[in-house]
Amino acid sequence: MSFVHFRQWCLGLAGCLSLGVLPADAAPACPPLLQHSFPGLQDGKPQSLCQYAGKVVLVVNTASYCGFTSQYDGLEKLYARLKDRGLVVLGFPSNDFGEQEPGSDKEIADFCRLTYGVEFPMVAKSTVKGRNANPFYRQLIERTGSTPKWNFHKYLISRDGNEVVAYTSFTKPDDKDLLKKIDEFLARP
Repeated sequence: MSFVHFRQWCLGLAGCLSLGVLPADAAPACPPLLQHSFPGLQDGKPQSLCQYAGKVVLVVNTASYCGFTSQYDGLEKLYARLKDRGLVVLGFPSNDFGEQEPGSDKEIADFCRLTYGVEFPMVAKSTVKGRNANPFYRQLIERTGSTPKWNFHKYLISRDGNEVVAYTSFTKPDDKDLLKKIDEFLARP
């Protein structure tokens, strides 16, 4: 079998990922932390977080009616500036804090797009704290020991998914320590 045929055959088989026999130019294997799927905010279609394997991911629980909501602007600017280097900002709308995200997914998507021009990926509204927290957030909390105390809490995940750093809601998207850690993670292969 030629390499081209092998590659086509292998890319069609999910088992090749687990066997580690994909060609060097194939997508990186999905780290356990990203092995979750959520409905997309705009269309409700399942979105696998594995699509962000090999990227630096800034996860943020968001809300439309919060004193920190203006951070959407900085998050979008950060995403636009660094997405080509491998940064993904990933929004998780949640109504967990002060019921400041009461709208439907469509209302949230429209608000984000029309008010802040948000183009970074966002998933459907979910719970991010307590025993009903979505499984991804439970893992983030377990890995960092940091539970979101309010909207716009942030988790920064390294490209390989092995390192996670938490930042409070007070950490703005242009915070020098956050930017330094993002640059550090982006510099790693």
